Amino acid sequence: MTAINDLKTQIIQAWIELQQQTPLVQCITNTVAANYAANVLLACGASPAMVDNPYEAESFTRVSNALSINIGTPTSEQMQAIRISAATAHQQSIPWVLDPVGYSSILKWRSEMTQSLLNFVPSVIRGNASEIACLAGDETKAKGVDSTQSSADTYHTATALLKFTSCVAISGESDFIISNDLPHIVKVSGGSALQPKVTATGCALGALIAAYCAVAPTAIATIAAHVHFAIAGQLAAQKSQSIGIFNVAFLDELHCLSTTKLEQYMQIDFV
Repeated sequence: MTAINDLKTQIIQAWIELQQQTPLVQCITNTVAANYAANVLLACGASPAMVDNPYEAESFTRVSNALSINIGTPTSEQMQAIRISAATAHQQSIPWVLDPVGYSSILKWRSEMTQSLLNFVPSVIRGNASEIACLAGDETKAKGVDSTQSSADTYHTATALLKFTSCVAISGESDFIISNDLPHIVKVSGGSALQPKVTATGCALGALIAAYCAVAPTAIATIAAHVHFAIAGQLAAQKSQSIGIFNVAFLDELHCLSTTKLEQYMQIDFV
């Protein structure tokens, strides 16, 4: 119990640091998610910048506090920027998050490019269960960019990715965070079944993880981002089960998180 309480204290401190530091997060993300991810970061206390031009990628990554890379709708030009920014972040020890959206044997070009990005040692790899399992070598069938399997069935497989990164996060009904820096796998509960019904919530979560990585140790940052999302989703769902109203309420709850709400609603356990 003491270990859980210590972890909760560190998560609360990470949230406080996010509010105080307002980190600049470069987001190279998909066309569906860009606006939503920017609004989520603003609501949570970070400063987003959606710079994905290969001619500006290196210089902007150098001045950023963190980098979020999302392979959702990659173009050839955007992929150039992604490689440049990932390489720059690695060289400059800037934390960066890889979200391998759609990684599968069906989408070979993006998957091969995603595989090559592992050479730049992402701080965190996050995705849904199917994407993480497939990236870890388990040939599952994904339905487009949606998951066809449970996060609870994937975290054992995901440990294979810890040779490429220090932390892996799997989203689902419950979220699981695996890290070389943690003695246990951490399960984050809460949230709402409505979150996957809103386009780009998972993509925005990757960006928020990057923001937290700018102000806290990687494993704590990753857990804190998931807790932030889980509490906001839980409280927004109490206001409405209508998707449109829920979405607005979700952004409001992301913005209105507090130490009191963190202490009251945080649900984390060791697996």
